[in-house]
Amino acid sequence: MDRSDKPRVVLGVSGGIAAYKACELLRRLTESGHDVRVVPTGSALRFVGEPTWAALSGNPVTTGVWENVHEVPHVRIGQEADLVVVAPATADTLARAARGIADDLLTNTLLTARCPVVFAPAMHTEMWEHPATAENVATLRRRGAVVVEPAVGRLTGKDTGKGRLPDPGEIFEVCRRLLARGAAPGRDLAGRHVVVSAGGTREPLDPVRFLGNRSSGRQGYALARTAVARGARVTLVAANTSLPDPAGADVVTVGTAVQLREAVLKAAKDADAVVMAAAVADFRPAHYAQGKIKKREGRQPEPVALVRNPDVLAELSAARPRPGQVVVGFAAETDDVLANGRAKLARKGCDLLVVNEVGEDRTFGAEENEAVVLGADGSEASVPHGPKEALADTVWDKVVRMLNAG
Repeated sequence: MDRSDKPRVVLGVSGGIAAYKACELLRRLTESGHDVRVVPTGSALRFVGEPTWAALSGNPVTTGVWENVHEVPHVRIGQEADLVVVAPATADTLARAARGIADDLLTNTLLTARCPVVFAPAMHTEMWEHPATAENVATLRRRGAVVVEPAVGRLTGKDTGKGRLPDPGEIFEVCRRLLARGAAPGRDLAGRHVVVSAGGTREPLDPVRFLGNRSSGRQGYALARTAVARGARVTLVAANTSLPDPAGADVVTVGTAVQLREAVLKAAKDADAVVMAAAVADFRPAHYAQGKIKKREGRQPEPVALVRNPDVLAELSAARPRPGQVVVGFAAETDDVLANGRAKLARKGCDLLVVNEVGEDRTFGAEENEAVVLGADGSEASVPHGPKEALADTVWDKVVRMLNAG
């Protein structure tokens, strides 16, 4: 592929300690076939030098508007970009971008860009939570930029909290989704709060054993990533997954069905849509053994009595804590897929039900999926075998139409 044929990405780098992590994002962008121009701030070069950015990107690196003036870089770079991503985005960069200040090459580029713009903030918790930063973030989001939520974790020094740069691989996924949508409406979930559940619950039998299922959480994570890329504020309730947190999503980790119910109902109070992609256990052991259940020679084990878990999807569908809220369920079936799916849709009372056929070697843990999306209005849409993000986009397309119609 010629450089002129590659999607053009501008990687802006602010002056924060997380600047070194942008090297990994740059590597992922270049290795996946993007032509990347790195535009660091002067402060960023104190953390990672110009030779590193030039070597990894294969493009020249400048920070000021007075270099190569004949090429008019302060206008051209933004005009020609297919995507601009700023990672890390410091509180200072967010403030200058929100106010329209153009005092270096990066802020000039942000003013001239007419493509999707992503900010991946990184700063101390106090700076992220400051009212000034909150207003700047709200301004940028209102203008159409994607400002992903920072991660929670270790910060500079001994501090821990919200403000850590999201995993570079997850920032890359947000960028990839924005580029993949092309001419499709990129921000049709802007201003919306959506809740997604993912993974599989585990019901303890004793301190070392549990009843569980094979769900990996990949479909729910794809739904969360796609919603972030489309502008939503995303709460992801994750049950027993080993996946990295999607950039931009507020992640609530749970273990059991009861814990998942509590977390989902709490998050759903102000949500425009709830998508229950998690595999929630229908039953749990009636009794929890405080010690490991021992195998006794010559004796059969005692039967394990089960009790029903709460039906979170049915409860959500019936309660609708917010008027006009859209509720989406998932049905994993092994036989009579559509018949069982239609019956479940009627029984649960949700607006949409995504039905797929599962098995030991199908769907669970795979990167791809195929399904049928059933609507309470009698509609039926087949989604062919493909990436789980394609199914996620189909679900959000339908949710957006329902929200707009309401």
